[in-house]
Amino acid sequence: MTLATTAVLASKHAVISDCWNKIGVRGDSSCPQLKQTVHCRNCPAYSAAAVDLLDAEVPADYLTHWTQQIAQAKTLVEFDTHSALVFRLGAEWLALETSVLLEIASLRTIHSIPHRRDGVLLGLANIRGELLACFSLRQVLDLEPADELKLPKTRVKGRLLVIQHDGDRAVCPVDEVYGIDRFHPRELAPVPATIAKAATRYTRSVLSWRDKSVGLLDDELLFSTVNRSLA
Repeated sequence: MTLATTAVLASKHAVISDCWNKIGVRGDSSCPQLKQTVHCRNCPAYSAAAVDLLDAEVPADYLTHWTQQIAQAKTLVEFDTHSALVFRLGAEWLALETSVLLEIASLRTIHSIPHRRDGVLLGLANIRGELLACFSLRQVLDLEPADELKLPKTRVKGRLLVIQHDGDRAVCPVDEVYGIDRFHPRELAPVPATIAKAATRYTRSVLSWRDKSVGLLDDELLFSTVNRSLA
């Protein structure tokens, strides 16, 4: 139990100057002593208040208050949760586990490779001075380009995802990045038959996100295809 909490309980029976809640670190931090003490815990006024509090009488409702606190239902903390990066490619929302994500970079020039125009390999992208293979995830998943005019207006621009698997690194452009979403494995659903054949092959399971079905991609199979395109 913190001094601040105890001070609130004892305030009915003892006059305690809780300056830390007003001008201290829990208030507006306007106390001039903070320049020297840095934190209210290091201030003599805070220590003096603690002594006064210990000498004060215990409030009549002290036991009742903490009995109610302990009796409240506990919030269960989920363990074994996973995280994934949610992004948009055309009209499709997809996800990749963050374990394969190295960086989200801004769009830049993709340098084409002579005699390599198979559709999957777009070329090379300069990421922090290193040239990495840039591939078309849209081509791999056989997704149709979306009609951008029918999509919700957004200020978010396209991004490059820098991903890695078993030491192999690659880059792929996406149209929009939402961010990180956490989920429990039991929340994953099987891939419905309504998804395109190519996308079904690379989709490991489906994640429910914002009333949408997001395909969680199989990064191992994805990199296998990329490596074949580089051969």
